[in-house]
Amino acid sequence: MSRRLATLFAAAGLLLGGCATISDGLDAINPFSSSGPKMAPLPPLKPTADVRIAWSASIPKAGDYSFTPAVVEGVVYAAGAKGTLSRIEDGKTVWKIDADQPLSAGVGANHKLVVVATPKGEVLAFAADDGKPLWKAKVSSEVLASPVVGDDGVVVKSGDNQVFLLDATDGGRKWAYQRATPPLSVRSAGSPVLADRYVFVGYPGGKLVALAIQNGAPVWEGTVALPKGATELDRVADVVAPPVVDGRQICAVAFQGRIACFDMGQGGAMVWSRDISSVSGLAMDGRYLFVTDDKGTVYGLDRLSGSSLWKQDKLKNRRLSAPVIRRGLVVVADAEGIVHFLSREDGSFAARQKTDGTPVRAPLQALGSAVLVQTTGGEVSAIEVQ
Repeated sequence: MSRRLATLFAAAGLLLGGCATISDGLDAINPFSSSGPKMAPLPPLKPTADVRIAWSASIPKAGDYSFTPAVVEGVVYAAGAKGTLSRIEDGKTVWKIDADQPLSAGVGANHKLVVVATPKGEVLAFAADDGKPLWKAKVSSEVLASPVVGDDGVVVKSGDNQVFLLDATDGGRKWAYQRATPPLSVRSAGSPVLADRYVFVGYPGGKLVALAIQNGAPVWEGTVALPKGATELDRVADVVAPPVVDGRQICAVAFQGRIACFDMGQGGAMVWSRDISSVSGLAMDGRYLFVTDDKGTVYGLDRLSGSSLWKQDKLKNRRLSAPVIRRGLVVVADAEGIVHFLSREDGSFAARQKTDGTPVRAPLQALGSAVLVQTTGGEVSAIEVQ
């Protein structure tokens, strides 16, 4: 395996799986290790926006996993690898429970239910108001992607790329969907997305699949990227980040592939595509689409055509998170726990905020006018944009 590819997988907290003959010491790769390409030094900054940490809370470390906090009407639910799950309001921990076993994914939540998952494929549900255990379910393998809680149940994607819909009241299995995958794929923490009557799931081989929420039947399939190359490693072209939806448009991006946008109102017809590789993901608003590529460049694109508006390439090799949009700013975080605020219009640096100095792997979340950041070191912070 090339050092560049190994570093990219490690930087995203992702490992190769699905082929017992591929080893190359991948399990021994230390994410964000000094053996990878040197991170670009940060350029001098003259702030044009005011940001501040509104509050911070401590939770257990993420370990080798990626934990995404859930936000429900201003309430934050966050988890760590040792099994702790917390409800946080305005920076104050309202309750904290111990799941009595290690966790590998979380958090999914609504106003009634909080859901996490384990390396053994167990899905654990707790009451949102007091953290009381409600039910436990079992899926086919380790869960890396945060469960998604919706009106029709809890959607869980397991590490072997099966998708399950569980009953929100007792965890009973409503349906399961399985498809063939390539012999080599990226171990993905990208969650499914619920929109309209569908569950949208990114898959190895560059596919985006729409499943009917009612019964799990595939409704349409879009090709985000086509695997190409002489070796199985070269042919890895996986959708590892969650797709984004706005109105009728859904967009996804593949590692060693491209971005593609589809029209849900026309049965998943492709609107446009362009070659950009990412393991982090996308953000979209009414006019623009933003993406961080696997080299640390942030792009601003026209969401209707995919044409370039700007690119910010001064964060090279800083292993950026997926972007989030807040108050006219595009926000990304890096492997040193630094949060960067870029102008939505031209990509110029507007502000910068340090956290605890540990990597940010989890997607950033919107929290009112703030940005919610969870570091691997166990800090959850709300960074207010003034």
